[in-house]
Amino acid sequence: MLDGKTVRVWKDNLFAWLLLVPALLFLILFTFYPMLKTVWLSLHQADLATPAPTYIGLGNYQFLAGDSLFWKVMRNNFWFALGTVPTSLALGLAMALFANKAIRGTSFIRVSFFYPTMIPMIAVANIWLFIYTPQYGLLSRITKSLSLGELNWLGSPNVVMWAMIIMIIWKEAGYFMIFYLAGLQNISPEIYESTKIDGVGWWRVFSRITFPLLMPTTLFVSIVALTNSFKLVDHLMIMTKGGPNNASNLLLYHIYETAFSFWDQGTASALTMVMVGILLLFAAFQFFGLDKRIHYQ
Repeated sequence: MLDGKTVRVWKDNLFAWLLLVPALLFLILFTFYPMLKTVWLSLHQADLATPAPTYIGLGNYQFLAGDSLFWKVMRNNFWFALGTVPTSLALGLAMALFANKAIRGTSFIRVSFFYPTMIPMIAVANIWLFIYTPQYGLLSRITKSLSLGELNWLGSPNVVMWAMIIMIIWKEAGYFMIFYLAGLQNISPEIYESTKIDGVGWWRVFSRITFPLLMPTTLFVSIVALTNSFKLVDHLMIMTKGGPNNASNLLLYHIYETAFSFWDQGTASALTMVMVGILLLFAAFQFFGLDKRIHYQ
């Protein structure tokens, strides 16, 4: 027979689980079930030619291995991540260092740096579409006034990816600045006071004190930035739709087109699993590779 204390513990645990049931239901319905369904579909042929999904094992993955478009999209996403992640982090850190100084108008500077982050991506795409538009766009007018000629930023396969990279850096740097700013304000001012007394130069202070103490923040924002480089594709719907000649096509947009334009759910699910696997590998490398260099105290 259970004593009163045991009954009370059981009641408390039951009440706690009842409070968690709504969240667990949403988690199962909108997270676990779609994940398992995606894994299942990636092993089946599920397109307009098959009324019911047909098991083909690793057939979808074998098709992707020989698909030139898939490898082109992967190269695009690699260069997109390489162009946006380091630059966004470096610019965000530089803005945080500048905004952290005790100068007049600090609040205005911080809001100005952070403001692009508050704008929805669709609005950002329309703003930069106006800037990049040939003949009538702001950038074309500036280059014409300076007699530098005209460049079709969104219509040239050689420069369209650079146009996307510049836009995303402008959009994301202020977001990362907030995290770096919070990290800077957690560093004890006494450390900097002692360096002033010892006459240590600013670069040595930054490289030996500030940046090592910001490594936990850097690890976090680098994972966020890398994830964003694979999931920020809203702008492609407005600006290029992956063109010209798939020069700006990214992996998530390729998944969207495969699933909802060509209705090939099997291949789209395999592409999704590839993307998840890549992000897990990058995250594991960052956690286990950079964790040894991080100072948490």
